Amino acid sequence: YHILSCWKNIIFTTATLRPYLNAVKATLQAALCLENFSSQVVERHNKPEVEVRSSKELLLQPVVISRNDREKVLIEGSINSVRVSIAVKQADEIEKILCHKFMRFMMMRAENFFILRRKPVEGYDISFLITNFHTEQMYKHKLVDFVIHFMEEIDKEISEMKLSVNARARIVAEEFLKNVSRSLLACFSSGTWSCLKSDFSSCSFDGIVVCAFT
Repeated sequence: YHILSCWKNIIFTTATLRPYLNAVKATLQAALCLENFSSQVVERHNKPEVEVRSSKELLLQPVVISRNDREKVLIEGSINSVRVSIAVKQADEIEKILCHKFMRFMMMRAENFFILRRKPVEGYDISFLITNFHTEQMYKHKLVDFVIHFMEEIDKEISEMKLSVNARARIVAEEFLKNVSRSLLACFSSGTWSCLKSDFSSCSFDGIVVCAFT
């Protein structure tokens, strides 16, 4: 029943995720109209204006696309670069830990992803930086597809990791309780332990037997 309810939640989440991803995709396609632009402050320098922020006239209005209060995307555009920051859904403490570990693993290998920043924007879990050099060397629609595919897969990945962690925790708990029960039976059979002579109905501990050492 638990697995069936999880799959129902995954199917429902996938159905509601599509309009959110479509909005992000359309906004990214419009924002990735980039061109080579040298710095107006330092001669012979070409820096991502969305990071440097030295000339306000070269920056576009930031756009926030929000699915709910925990899932949102910040798209910051400029004349020669775009920064995309993603806040991933984290429903409980387990998902927060899994998300933090997964993002840290990716950001430590940022050079292999080319457009991944080593540090996310404050308030978000992960950030991508796309410059005009990336759009000149790669297909623009492929860059957009990569970001969208990442957003699709990250929810699935965290959900699968959470199911795996819960399954392992259940197995560990069962084995631990089996060992405890064997130890108690061994103590009872050897006569070194004895149960308290009291009315157990008046002190219910959800199946836990209270014993005292003699």
